[in-house]
Amino acid sequence: MDIQAIITDIYHEVKPLASQGQVAKYIPALETVSPDYLAISIHKIDGTHFSIGDYSIPFSIQSIAKVFGFTLAYKALGSEMWKRVGKEPSGNAFNSLVQLEFENGIPRNPFINAGAIVLADILISHYKNPPLELLNFAKKAANETSISFNEEVARSEKETGNRNAALAYFMKSYKNIVNPVQDVLDLYFLMCSLEMDTYCLAKSFLPLSNQGIIPSTKERIVSLNEAKRINSLMITSGLYNESGDFAYRVGVPAKSGVGGGIVAVIPNVLSICVWSPPLNNLGNSIAGVCALEKFTTLTGISVF
Repeated sequence: MDIQAIITDIYHEVKPLASQGQVAKYIPALETVSPDYLAISIHKIDGTHFSIGDYSIPFSIQSIAKVFGFTLAYKALGSEMWKRVGKEPSGNAFNSLVQLEFENGIPRNPFINAGAIVLADILISHYKNPPLELLNFAKKAANETSISFNEEVARSEKETGNRNAALAYFMKSYKNIVNPVQDVLDLYFLMCSLEMDTYCLAKSFLPLSNQGIIPSTKERIVSLNEAKRINSLMITSGLYNESGDFAYRVGVPAKSGVGGGIVAVIPNVLSICVWSPPLNNLGNSIAGVCALEKFTTLTGISVF
């Protein structure tokens, strides 16, 4: 199978789709990102990799970073974590307040904004230096040292993050946030500002394709059980309230971010990342979703 030829064809086929979407204008630092960027990167467990397009340009991975935050929180709390956050699809927008009141301040899953704010609270409670722990974990997963936070993006999110602040204070009223709200929000915004290119981001998810082991170093960074839990949550909740449609069309565990990235894993085979900033009305990359659907269709590989 000629993977490079396949992603080259996909690249040219989906690139025009970007004109149908809009970049995340509600975050000023993301509003200025060019809608013309498009990149696809693949890393296979055997060490081979393939890329096309703007794959060396770093971008804000936004909610994709919630997977790293969830992993560290789950390592700290184990199954106790499910007392504070659920593991069901939300069915609502990623920043919705509605469900929280019906469910007594318990977010439906870790990948909606309220759930990730709880993750930030857990990290503050259990790690001495949560930002450094998060950054170092991402670097280790990717076996790359170039990963960093984008302080400008973090500041931009803080200045305009009123809805996230409302979520945090609402959960605080239910005693599901235990640390000072501003500290929790600062860590949440910093988490979302994590910056990588598609080559690096695809590589950072490769351990989830390899039962928790970094293929290049043979180091286990998550247990087999943790890898199973993370992948299952991604397939049910990784693309917000488009997760069901994505699972139907694409058929792989994946996580999206409003920076336009989507990273997906095919267990025991590969990880793949697509980046195209223009989003649909559910907050997912239009070209990215289509590219991944075409990839699993043309290659015939998915989890189903």
